[in-house]
Amino acid sequence: MANWSDPRSTGAPYAAGTATEAGAVDAGLRSYMLTVYNFMMSGVLLTGIVAMFFASSGAISMLYNTQTGGASGLGWIVMLSPLAIVFAMSFGMNKMSKGTLQALFWGFAVLMGASLSSIFLVYTSASIASVFFATAAGFAGLSLYGYTTKRDLGPIGTFLIMGLFGLIVAMLLNAFIFQSQEGSMIISALGVLIFAGLTAYDTQKIKSMYFQVSHNGELQSKVEIMGALTLYLDFINMFLFLLRLFGSQRS
Repeated sequence: MANWSDPRSTGAPYAAGTATEAGAVDAGLRSYMLTVYNFMMSGVLLTGIVAMFFASSGAISMLYNTQTGGASGLGWIVMLSPLAIVFAMSFGMNKMSKGTLQALFWGFAVLMGASLSSIFLVYTSASIASVFFATAAGFAGLSLYGYTTKRDLGPIGTFLIMGLFGLIVAMLLNAFIFQSQEGSMIISALGVLIFAGLTAYDTQKIKSMYFQVSHNGELQSKVEIMGALTLYLDFINMFLFLLRLFGSQRS
């Protein structure tokens, strides 16, 4: 989940005064959400293509030791670069142009693909594919719920964001101190639940942003890209946690 928000996005969505206005709002909202989903799905597809290329071409050996799975110096740079891009996009959105944000988004997707190529060293291709499609189905249902529900998911989202910070702390403690396999499974299960909830929450948040930015074409375009980044992160994190739970490791 990307930590972004537009400082001008305050107040409740406006209500259309006539049937014609309501129809225009609905059409604009559908176009806006479709653009968000197209960016998000294109980013996921690009990441997958890059990951498979690195794994199948042998280029992965530049990033990871194919025997131990340990990262090289270049591998660490590739793994950390997407995080730097997320921070740059989140905190610099209002100062960047639409073109710059788009370039950063595609660059982020490519670097994530190179970074995630390491999963092919650990898990079988068949299990990666099955978990991916299961994640896609779950994501679609959760995002649809977030888009259609009349319930305000804001309070739940706040709780989930707090849980996400706790999850990160737990992951670091387990990785460097406890190193517990059982703890890793519990963390993965919690990660799936947290990002499942965030998928619905973020979808509702992105939808509500439309009513605040639809008057400004440039700003709306930026919000579409940032919304796609947020949903991309929800999808990828849910996929990785599910893979840790259900993926079949290579012998």
